[in-house]
Amino acid sequence: MMMSYGTFVFALSTAAYEQFQRQLTWRHASSERLHARPARQYVGLGDDSISLQGTISAELVEDLHVLDGLRELANQGTPHALVEGTGRVYGAYVIVSLSETRKEFFPDGTPRLIEFQLQLERDDDGIVQEVP
Repeated sequence: MMMSYGTFVFALSTAAYEQFQRQLTWRHASSERLHARPARQYVGLGDDSISLQGTISAELVEDLHVLDGLRELANQGTPHALVEGTGRVYGAYVIVSLSETRKEFFPDGTPRLIEFQLQLERDDDGIVQEVP
């Protein structure tokens, strides 16, 4: 297991991701000052988003419709725990987008490869707590 999102497991036999990208932001309020640069004050955490890019290979998976499980979780609209295979808990995230590209087709139209990109955003209203 590489990672799990709720009940969905990322692995070579399901949907393996090749790239994990995380972007964090912090919020700073700005106040204009006369003849000086604006003063800034830290006001809290900003967005925490994670992007996973990967490929599903027909030679490695039994079910090419594995992304349907992610779509079902996204349709729920609720946050789910994102946990790395190492045991690291990232917290509660919601799916904000999922894109897929099917390519290199068999004669019957079945794709040999499905590339996907999943965009997740942190939801602190979720009940999952990060492990330090």
